[in-house]
Amino acid sequence: KGGPAPGNWRQPELPEVIAMLSFRLDAVKSNAAAYLQHLCYRNDKVKTEVRKLKGIPVLVGLLDHPKKEVHYGACGALKNISFGKDQDNKIAIKNCDGVPALVRLLRKAHDMDLTEVITGTLWNLSSHDSIKMAIVDHALHALTDEVVIPRSGWEREPNEDSKPRHIEWESVLTNTAGCLRNVSSERSEARRKLRECDGLVDALIYIVQSEIGQKDSDSKLVENCVCLLRNLSYQVHREIPHAERYQETPLAPANSAGPQAASCFGAKKGKDEWFSRGKKLPEDPGADTVDFPKRTTPAKGYELLFQPEVVRIYISLLKESKTPAILEASAGAVQNLCAGSWTYGRYIRSALRQEKGLSAIADLLTHDSERVVKAASGALRNLAVDLRNKELIGKHAIPNLVKNLPGGQQTPAKNLSEDTVVSILNTINEVIVDNLEAAKKLRETQGIEKLVLINKAGNRSEREVRAAALVLQTVWAYKELRKPLEKEGWKKSDFQVNLSNASRSQGGNSFDDSTLPLIDRNQKTDKKSSREEIQMSNMGPDNYSTLNERDHSRTL
Repeated sequence: KGGPAPGNWRQPELPEVIAMLSFRLDAVKSNAAAYLQHLCYRNDKVKTEVRKLKGIPVLVGLLDHPKKEVHYGACGALKNISFGKDQDNKIAIKNCDGVPALVRLLRKAHDMDLTEVITGTLWNLSSHDSIKMAIVDHALHALTDEVVIPRSGWEREPNEDSKPRHIEWESVLTNTAGCLRNVSSERSEARRKLRECDGLVDALIYIVQSEIGQKDSDSKLVENCVCLLRNLSYQVHREIPHAERYQETPLAPANSAGPQAASCFGAKKGKDEWFSRGKKLPEDPGADTVDFPKRTTPAKGYELLFQPEVVRIYISLLKESKTPAILEASAGAVQNLCAGSWTYGRYIRSALRQEKGLSAIADLLTHDSERVVKAASGALRNLAVDLRNKELIGKHAIPNLVKNLPGGQQTPAKNLSEDTVVSILNTINEVIVDNLEAAKKLRETQGIEKLVLINKAGNRSEREVRAAALVLQTVWAYKELRKPLEKEGWKKSDFQVNLSNASRSQGGNSFDDSTLPLIDRNQKTDKKSSREEIQMSNMGPDNYSTLNERDHSRTL
């Protein structure tokens, strides 16, 4: 160590190093594991060779070794092997029961450095779809009971002085939340198990509150926790136990399909039928405050996902965070919670307005990140189901929604993806249905010009053309706007589009139920990514990242 090598010394070959893992002396085992970890650092070729030489089952077997220097070195090697483009390495670790072995070691570990390497390895493994449920089934309760709850500072029976405080094992919690963030994007069964895992949601919310309290709204820990909370809020109105007790009758869509909707020029588009029958909407346009129901006991577990406390967390992050992934996740969580006709969706739409959250979300429409813009658009669409929200969004957000549409005179020209453009068009339609003032604002901000261009330019996708056509149909349905539009040179034919195959249910109190699960896709751009394997000389705290996560463009 440190001095010149003896004259007859040579670097051991890889097969020799793997053979040394099974040597009878523990010192040789631990040195071989540490050297293997060093060889695998940022070297995909060596990782693949280790797998082909059957080194992975031997390393997994050493996780149960009683001596720390042996199981610590083996875990460090597995962490480096599991980080990389070769997905077969992850599968090989899973196939020799690597996940249960890591969990056994986690339950025995009491120091931060070992726990950090174990949780980092699990985070790396969690990026592979076929390993996610294995982690949920084997590791969820250990991660929650051994890491998340004790290291968050959350207490089941809080004392008077138990306020959020500085988190000491931040890197370990970051790894654990990153792992759970990935597995929560897998399927409804995974989300259900995470939601119902005792103490998990409580501790996650406590962590984010602590970080906000410490003025740290941009940490990787906050990002992973908020992305996880956002994934757990996906379809929450359908998937929680006894979901049916929260369901409400959906409002009558203002432009639903039917004989009158067949032509956008013959149908009457007066006030919503609810008013003509004298019925009061659940979202009373005059009701500026809608209070959450009084509770006899404090909310806990999955119920916390839709309580006022979590709404305030998202609003704080929307106002204070500078990290695109945190802004996207916070807006996506709002979109999820406001989806569907359910009691808490109605409360949360109102609470966002009362807590001054509408403007924070509308401001994101000018963000540089397209993903943030799309999340903000989806959230505004679901918030606009509340009539008072619709009025305010129409006044203040229509100009920025229009600016995100293609065409027009703005520079630099917007070049957003099809999905984002369709989302923005659907949001505009939601806002202007039964909202004449918003339709006027659309006209004043050159919205008509852009909509007609999308329809007639011939270079937009069918989905974009259909979505723009629905907005044009809604605008022309306002008889009060026809003369002013004709004075500006627009003709009836500009608003006539063949919608025979288009869905007409996209406006009028519809919901966008889907936000995509957020998994960690920052590996390629993260400046720290080169440090996310362990060098032999550096076993200290680092961030970990999943690698090579496919972009889940599917809706869960």
